[in-house]
Amino acid sequence: MRLALARLLKTYGYDVAPFESGDDFLKAVHSDRPDCMLLDLHMPRPTGFDVLASISSMHNPMPVIVITGHDEPDYAERVRGLGAADYLLKPLDESVLIDAIQRACPDGFLPSNQKF
Repeated sequence: MRLALARLLKTYGYDVAPFESGDDFLKAVHSDRPDCMLLDLHMPRPTGFDVLASISSMHNPMPVIVITGHDEPDYAERVRGLGAADYLLKPLDESVLIDAIQRACPDGFLPSNQKF
């Protein structure tokens, strides 16, 4: 899924940096902060909830779009409480994903200038 999303976003002109784990992302985020993040809730430790909590505690956190294939009744409310810009369900519709990215990113958004 990670690689498929990276390929899709690259076709739209986005600069994409996929990470294999939440730990890998959290180690890299301080030196190379993305403009926006797509975050899967269900991954090995740390979970998406853990990563989102870490991001929300940062000074000036980047927008995070949460995706999941395992929706539960309280998930949308939980991720929004942790600062998520959007909550999307798999399978992802391409136009819904691109619309969510455009809503989450700052005004003046240009795909070739955005890093994920």
